[in-house]
Amino acid sequence: MDDIDPPRQQPGADKLILQTLEAHGLEWDSTILFQSSRLADYQDIVDELLERGIAYYCNCSRQQLKDQLIYPGTCRERRLKPQGKTAVRIAVTAQKIQFNDAIQGAQSQQMDVEVGDFVIFRKDGLVAYQLAAAVDDAFQQISNVVRGQDLLSSTSRQCYLFETLKLNQPHYAHIPLITNSLGQKLSKQNLAQPLDISERITNLYSALIALGQKPPKDLAAADLNALLTWGITHWNIAQVPREKHIPLDHIIEQSLKNP
Repeated sequence: MDDIDPPRQQPGADKLILQTLEAHGLEWDSTILFQSSRLADYQDIVDELLERGIAYYCNCSRQQLKDQLIYPGTCRERRLKPQGKTAVRIAVTAQKIQFNDAIQGAQSQQMDVEVGDFVIFRKDGLVAYQLAAAVDDAFQQISNVVRGQDLLSSTSRQCYLFETLKLNQPHYAHIPLITNSLGQKLSKQNLAQPLDISERITNLYSALIALGQKPPKDLAAADLNALLTWGITHWNIAQVPREKHIPLDHIIEQSLKNP
């Protein structure tokens, strides 16, 4: 459970997420791990990278970097001390990170010219997403990560951390985002409404359609177990669209047309 960014957290969101998963028949393997319980572990990793000399303190402001697409390495050789508001960046090498995404295909990024030294610990005292995601995946021995296509461009940073920390890297699959009529992804940031758990069959049926699967029409009125069993038995990842996003109206239209 990602809960390391208090300013963005909504009270009760964690319970609602779990209730929604349970209502849709989706279960987890073991005790839920909350990132907020792992802060000391993240700090240990940051300290290790600093001691190895492959991470450094940075006090550059957003204003200073507003015209920079790639961090120019301003603080890399300054050897700053952790005084005031300082972030921690990892110094990347001239390395090409490559991996094969199960949906989006072959991916490649040249770290020094396409990514640059990236933040692993933020100025506000919070661990950066890239570090927390990589360290937690390794800690929980995650074998496969399935997430939204909007995170695909940052995956190379996590792969770089896996290599640097000598951790096992999972396999990735990035699915298209569902968007509203304005082209915005359905999220709390864009005031999207939460899933109606009373429509759980419709929700799952529509999700299968969105992911390129072709469930029989009669499953739209079936029970939850029948729908999930069909989805597991007939799942074909090769049919998942490679698009970056899919409009919600299109999904609804395809659901109605599905034979």
